[in-house]
Amino acid sequence: MADAHYDALETRDPAVREAAQMAALPQAVARAKATAPGWAARLADVDAAAVTSRAALAALPVTRKSELGDLQRQRPPFGGLATDDGRDAARLFASPGPIYEPEGRDADYWRLARALFAAGFRPGDRVHNCFSYHLTPAGSMLETGALALGCSVCPGGTGQTELQVQALAGLGADGYVGTPSFLKIILDKADELGVALPRLTKALVSGEAFPRSLADALAARGIAGYQVYASADLGSIAYETVAREGLVVDEGVLVEILRPGTGDPVAAGEVGEVVVTALTNRQYPLIRFATGDLSAFMPGLSACGRTNARIRGWMGRADQTTKVKGMFVHPSQVAAVLRRHPEVVRARLVVDNPEDSDRMTLVCEATGTSPALAEALVASLRDLTKLRADVRFCAPGSLPNDGKVIEDARVYR
Repeated sequence: MADAHYDALETRDPAVREAAQMAALPQAVARAKATAPGWAARLADVDAAAVTSRAALAALPVTRKSELGDLQRQRPPFGGLATDDGRDAARLFASPGPIYEPEGRDADYWRLARALFAAGFRPGDRVHNCFSYHLTPAGSMLETGALALGCSVCPGGTGQTELQVQALAGLGADGYVGTPSFLKIILDKADELGVALPRLTKALVSGEAFPRSLADALAARGIAGYQVYASADLGSIAYETVAREGLVVDEGVLVEILRPGTGDPVAAGEVGEVVVTALTNRQYPLIRFATGDLSAFMPGLSACGRTNARIRGWMGRADQTTKVKGMFVHPSQVAAVLRRHPEVVRARLVVDNPEDSDRMTLVCEATGTSPALAEALVASLRDLTKLRADVRFCAPGSLPNDGKVIEDARVYR
């Protein structure tokens, strides 16, 4: 079908895409250093011209979303990470935290038109936008994408369910964008009011889980619903297509999957933290930005014809910091233990509370096991966490592939 894809970028040979993105990467790093003092400080020792491979990218420091609050309080409003402190931005937002985000002046700055197209939206469609327009950027993110695609937008926002139904019916909306749970609430209200919405046949949802059961329920009502994985900092990261096989990575970003608490890529297919480098966000140039979300790359290419990498979608949170006996234990500390002992291939710190007393056990897959290695691991854990832990070895490949570095298995009675 001629209009099956948004543009030719989506169906490029993967090697051609990789070459183009590796050519753009040093430019993005150089632009960040040149326009934002925070990046100039963080990347002071980095030769931007040399960052031309994924291996070179993996040597750069990770900036975590969880750091933004402190960074922005130290250097308001954007922590020195925005171009000219965001003074060339079109809109300024305040997300809960608060965390502040700038929106650039480029058309479709957040790159949502591509995801909307994959969800079946086309020029001339009337789009009912039920993301918030108040302080947070989600409403603007989807609106600018829809406008760039040539759609008309009704800024529905949140709440006022009966008015939403009236507007959907009165304006003849072709599609909905918003959270999936609010779409269900609106449809239930329409049923209660006896209002038919025959033109509403498509939806792009985000902001929360979109279980297959809900997608099937929408399909039974004649609505094809798809999801997009996006953030207020980065815009679109990956989006669902008609193949319904994971999420295709957006053309404007580089995605890495890292072991939580580290800057190290995981093995292919292993669950880890989603870390994104934005190649096109001139006003907010984020380099190796750790989202705090867990996911994994999927093998092969999508059946929809798009050739970019795919991820499995949101699989939980990477920040597994846990308080044990009054002390915080971080995934980065577990990673530091493993760096001291390369014989350990994978490990998980399990925290439980038999007899209502906190206990830590490091469960390890190792190339060789011995009492001496166990004692050394106990010593490293005590050194790095200031807490006593047990060590237990398990068979290689027996730890679950779920991205967990710290498992809180405590039961409170």
